[in-house]
This record gives sequence, C-alpha cells and structure tokens, in this order.
Amino acid sequence: MAEMGSKGVTAGKIASNVQKKLTRAQEKVLQKLGKADETKDEQFEQCVQNFNKQLTEGTRLQKDLRTYLASVKAMHEASKKLNECLQEVYEPDWPGRDEASKIAENNDLLWLDYHQKLVDQALLTMDTYLGQFPDIKSRIAKRGRKLVDYDSARHHYESLQTAKKKDEAKIAKAEEELIKAQKVFEEMNVDLQEELPSLWNSRVGFYVNTFQSIAGLEENFHKEMSKLNQNLNDVLISLEKQHGSNTFTVKAQPRKKTKLFSRLRRKKNSDNAPAKGNKSPSPPPDGSPAATPEIRVNHEPEPAGAATPGAALPKSPSQSSLPAVVVETFPAAVNGTVESGSGAGRLDLPPGFMFKVQAQHDYTATDTDELQLKAGDVVLVIPFQNPEEQDEGWLMGVKESDWNQHKELDKCRGVFPENFTERVQ
Repeated sequence: MAEMGSKGVTAGKIASNVQKKLTRAQEKVLQKLGKADETKDEQFEQCVQNFNKQLTEGTRLQKDLRTYLASVKAMHEASKKLNECLQEVYEPDWPGRDEASKIAENNDLLWLDYHQKLVDQALLTMDTYLGQFPDIKSRIAKRGRKLVDYDSARHHYESLQTAKKKDEAKIAKAEEELIKAQKVFEEMNVDLQEELPSLWNSRVGFYVNTFQSIAGLEENFHKEMSKLNQNLNDVLISLEKQHGSNTFTVKAQPRKKTKLFSRLRRKKNSDNAPAKGNKSPSPPPDGSPAATPEIRVNHEPEPAGAATPGAALPKSPSQSSLPAVVVETFPAAVNGTVESGSGAGRLDLPPGFMFKVQAQHDYTATDTDELQLKAGDVVLVIPFQNPEEQDEGWLMGVKESDWNQHKELDKCRGVFPENFTERVQ
C-alpha cells in the first residue's frame, strides 16, 4: 500500500508539473501576441545582464588561468630536463659539479613551489568565486518561471471578475491562487534583487586580489630564479677560467672560394698595361659594377672667368689652387639597389661606404682575398663590385686603419665573416 501511495504521489506531481508547463507556455504565447500584459522590472533585467557579463568574464579568466598554469608546468618540465642534461655533461673532475647539481635541485623546488602557490592563491580562489554562479543562475531561471505563473494567475483572476456570469467560488479560488503565486514570486525576487548587485560589485575586489596574487608570486619567483641563475653563471665562469684553452670559438660561414682578389689583380694588371697606339685605357662603362659613383661639382659664385660649373675635379695633388667647390656624391648601387651609405659626400671614406662594423673576435684569413681581423678592429663596409661574388654571411670592406694610411681600395679591401663583427655605425 505504501508503494502504491508513493507511486500515486509521484504520478500526481508529474501531472501537476506538466500542467504548470502548459499553463506557462500558453501565457508566454499570449504575451508575445500582445493579448496579455507582462510584468516588467527593468532594474532587475539590468542586474541579470550584469550577472551574465560577470559570469562570461569569470569563465574566461578561469580558462586563461588554467592555460597559464599548464604553461608554468611545461616550463618546469623543460627547465628540469635542461638541468638534467647539464648534470650529465658536467664531468666529475670539473670544478663546481656539486654546486651545479645543488642549483638544479633548488631550481626544481622553486618551480614546484611557484606552481603550487598559483594553484592555492589564484586557481582555487577562482573556482570558489565561480562556484556561486550556477545556483544564482538557476534561481534567476526559476524566478522567471514564477513570474509567468504570477501573471497567469493574475490574468485568470481578472478574467473571472470581468465575466458576465460571475462564479464567486471560482473567483475566490482564483484569488487564493493569485496570492500564493505572488508570494512565491516576491520572495525569490527580493532575495535576487539584493544578491545580484552585491555580486556585481564584488568583481572589482576579486579581480584586484587575483591579479595581485599572480603578480606577487611571479615577481618573487623571478627574483629567486635570478639568484639561482647568477650562482650557476658564477660556477660556469669558474669552469671556463680553469679550462679556458678549450672554450668554444666562433666560426665563419663556409665560402665558395671565389678568389675575388685573383680577379682584382688580373684586372689591375690589365688596366696598367700599355694599350695599343699608346692610348689610355677606357673607363668602365656607365652603370657597370666597377663604375665610380657619380660626382657632380657645383662651384660657389666666382668672378668672371671662373671655371665652368660641372667640370671634373683636376687630379692635382695640391688643392690650394682649386676654387671653392661643393662636392655631391651619389651612393653606389648594391645588388641592383641604391644604398644611402653614411659616406655619401665625405672624402675621408671609401667610395660606396655603407656602414662601420667592429670585430668582436679574432679572425685568421684563410685566403688572399680575406681580411685578417683582431678583436676591436673597425671595418668600413663597402659594396661588392659584382653582387654575384658575395657569399651568404660575408661582407666586403676595408679596415679603417688601412684606409686612413693608404687610401687605396685595391690594396686594402677584402671579405670577412659578418658574424665576427657587430655594427657600430
């Protein structure tokens, strides 16, 4: 009998719920068709919009925080493997091996501590903050249903009152149902009207605390990690001092061995050889890679009889007899484009000068067309006369000291590996 009674109650509850759903559906249809008015609360609707926005922002923050934690864990694993590699290659007889091992151990502990504190002080707080949203969201939905029930009961009561034939018993029952529906709705409405604004205002403090915690933890982590890295650097410097002869040396990129200077010498000898008919050798054609950058001479205003503007500079070693001139040089073409080198218009730099570099390492020339460099040498970089002769990773230039002494490119120029130098101008 008890079982039958239980089944009967369950069946009755199901039937009641089905009836409520039908009544609500009918009420919503009437409201949408404009045949029934709908109770509106704009202030509450604004609270609901804020709630949904707050939930979206919090969910995103939680997702990004989990991604950040996953990245911290991945970095921890990568750092751990790198330190394990260092310990494996660090030979037993090398000084500082025990110190390096201890540093690696502290490094691992520091990563673990950082990750755990992020979980405790940020992620768990984030989870607690978001944990209150599902219940409130459910209550908001339930309030919406109870509001429909209240409107439906109100419309039913009003229709009975305005009917031609009034049934007092039905009116009394409808009034009782209206009062009951209104009470249930208002109880839920009042609670939410208080909670939603409070929840919305709490977001500022929560965001501040969360990001302050993350920033503080990250700052402390990097401070401690910096100390460990400095200690490891000191250990390695000590190792380098005792094994200085075996330090890694910088190597130049391989060349195609174009024998650039062999061609330059052959061309020079050809240019200096007596030509048939005792004629001077012809200058290189305009636009050729070997053509000298164009020089235009503009004279300052002179008395009558002064030299005609546009005349070429005389090749006299003495400049005292020359009229005052303004020299304008045009940059040389490099790889088919015009380079605006800082040497344009400066007679103390080689033609086509582009920029300066300084040798950071010694370089021993392995061919006659290469420059021999010492750390600290300054090289004036110039374009290749034939761009096709330039190998990847190599530049053409003349050491500043050689240029200042000789002023002759054919004697001083050479190629050198770019990775042995650093640009300074």
